[in-house]
Amino acid sequence: MSESVLVPGGRDVRASLDQDGGASDAVVVACPPHPEHGGSRHDARLTAVSDALVATGIDCLRFDYGPWDGGRGERTDAENAVSWASDRYVRVGLFGYSFGATVALLAAAETQVDAVSALAPTATLGSELDALAALEAIHAPVQVVYGVRDSTVEWESVVERARELGHRTDDLAADHFFVGQHGSVAETVVAFLRESLAEKRTS
Repeated sequence: MSESVLVPGGRDVRASLDQDGGASDAVVVACPPHPEHGGSRHDARLTAVSDALVATGIDCLRFDYGPWDGGRGERTDAENAVSWASDRYVRVGLFGYSFGATVALLAAAETQVDAVSALAPTATLGSELDALAALEAIHAPVQVVYGVRDSTVEWESVVERARELGHRTDDLAADHFFVGQHGSVAETVVAFLRESLAEKRTS
């Protein structure tokens, strides 16, 4: 089941909280792809990950960004969604796809989260928003998932830096859009998030 949520914070950020009907103490905040290219909380990759999370007993908060702000406001939206989640859950993870993957990394560098998974991130969102610098500032388990045939965004430097920092990287035989691979995406991402959030509970 899904519940509508208005994320507080001064911008018009609307979200869907996906749950299985039980009382979960863990949630993953899901950041959509580029809003000016049609990205929204209803993105097929986000919903595939959300469905798989809910099936394992982890809630998922999929949100839409507020008015376009070149990445800065969108990062703030993700941070506010994490704050909303942190007030209600013991364990909070972040996930994002494409533009949203970079937003998730940027937000994880500025907030307290227990894990972050970035699917096909790009290295930067403009000159001031650097995913490579964000990777160095994250104090939580990080996963970067990429398609080996992705020629849409510049992901190579993000994967390289993640490896240098000892973060987890996973490759899929896919392009940037993971056509026909949504099940594999969900399996790969959820396995990491489930394991990382479980470690938080027992630590």
